[in-house]
Amino acid sequence: MSSEKGERPMIDKAEAEEVLGVTGLRLKFPGEPNLQFKDLSFSVKKGQKVLLLGPSGCGKSTLLQVLCGIIPTSIEVPMQSESLRLPSSWGMVFQDPDTQFGMPFVDEELAFVMENQCVPREEMEARMKRVLAEVGLQLGDLHTPIHSMSQGMKQRLALAAVLLLEPDVLLLDEPSALLDPEGTVQIWDAIHQIGANRTLLIVEHKLDHVLELIDRVVMFDDQGQIIADGAPEMLFREEKSRLIEYGIWYPGVWDEYVASSRYRNLMDEDDMYAIAQRHDDAAPLVELRNFQGKRGKESRILIQHAEIRSGEWIALLGENGAGKSTLLLSLMQLLKTEGIYRLQGKDVQLRRGEVLSDQMAFVFQNPELQFVTNSVQEELGLSIGLNKSDAATAAEDPRVCEMLRHIQLESERNRHPYQLSMGQKRRLSVATALIHQRPLLLLDEPTFGLDARSTFAMLEMIEQWRQRGMAIVMVTHDRWIAEHFATRIWRIEQGHGVDTAITTRTERKMVVNV
Repeated sequence: MSSEKGERPMIDKAEAEEVLGVTGLRLKFPGEPNLQFKDLSFSVKKGQKVLLLGPSGCGKSTLLQVLCGIIPTSIEVPMQSESLRLPSSWGMVFQDPDTQFGMPFVDEELAFVMENQCVPREEMEARMKRVLAEVGLQLGDLHTPIHSMSQGMKQRLALAAVLLLEPDVLLLDEPSALLDPEGTVQIWDAIHQIGANRTLLIVEHKLDHVLELIDRVVMFDDQGQIIADGAPEMLFREEKSRLIEYGIWYPGVWDEYVASSRYRNLMDEDDMYAIAQRHDDAAPLVELRNFQGKRGKESRILIQHAEIRSGEWIALLGENGAGKSTLLLSLMQLLKTEGIYRLQGKDVQLRRGEVLSDQMAFVFQNPELQFVTNSVQEELGLSIGLNKSDAATAAEDPRVCEMLRHIQLESERNRHPYQLSMGQKRRLSVATALIHQRPLLLLDEPTFGLDARSTFAMLEMIEQWRQRGMAIVMVTHDRWIAEHFATRIWRIEQGHGVDTAITTRTERKMVVNV
């Protein structure tokens, strides 16, 4: 039986058999001292729409991979269970879309899926266009290189490819994490439409659009143990104290945070424009005029005139593919640029061997692109100039120890960065940039994949550095961050952004760049 958006399909009790589940699961990642799961039992019945909630690193994504057989079949991780039931037909959307693609072009990726389903060649193009429209991905040419797309566009493509499989069970690992607000609505609209008669198992932090879809919430603690399981309305009402205790997202958490003394005291520590005002007569930290960032020969971002001053927090807003990440990469000179670009009063004209890392730090959207050592503490140590091979020095350095405490990774200090959860990787990538103490910090979606506790802790840490004079430029799709932390907002639309004006956080106004 199909259902309209907002309605939950009725499942016949006779059909409500278990379609996936595990009993007595024990799983341990190599090199880790503790079990990720210890005697975990969990199952999902046919047609259920289940949301998994828990703090970053509790094992939600790992459990999805166990329940579809990726672990241990494709990813060899030691595990055992009393019983394991895998779905006969499933599709999964990963948290990182780049790990999902096997072909270089959009049409080839989608055609590969259909070829395995024996779809006639003459039907493929129409199906491609239909499924791309369902997820809101508009492309002028189906033969578009996937590497040229933004992460948000890739996330839509990953969902489109999975939808072509027409699976009975759909596993979604934060499918809207990298999407702009419009894209988030489109994705969940598509999931509503295609999920009516399917079983859904969802990991998601952005709850606004998922709550009306789900009929069951399962909550984990930081040790990977199930601590609550029930209907959404009941769980969010009766388990609020534990939601707060473990820093898990729940409806209204942002409203409560900005009304808290914790947030007010942070903002009262330093007038939000005191630092910027002290620098009004000084030269801007960054000045751009007719500044272009290019990918190949094509100009992908144009800033006619803009300035960045010390002590500012600029939020970059815009649709997926508008050019926000391109602007950051251009400022970092990781892409070819043209036009006037002044940094600390000097023209930026890089010559061989010159770098900008002494003046700015950069956090990639994919945190794994930044890691070059074998442990969390070595990664932080390298960022402050310690010898890459001297783990002992990093372990004892007070700056490293303090940062580990700030990002709540003290217990993970000896783990390889790749073994962290996505949320933990995000915290580490931001920490390696902050510990530099450079005048300018560039951040590309630093909070996606984080639980509420980690998000607020990270934003507070960045705000403290801003109050000391650091300039922040952050790409984000989170309106709460833009309204309550940014001191200015730049809007990028179709690769263009021009003059901006200052707005206060308390006014909560959006400054539009067109």
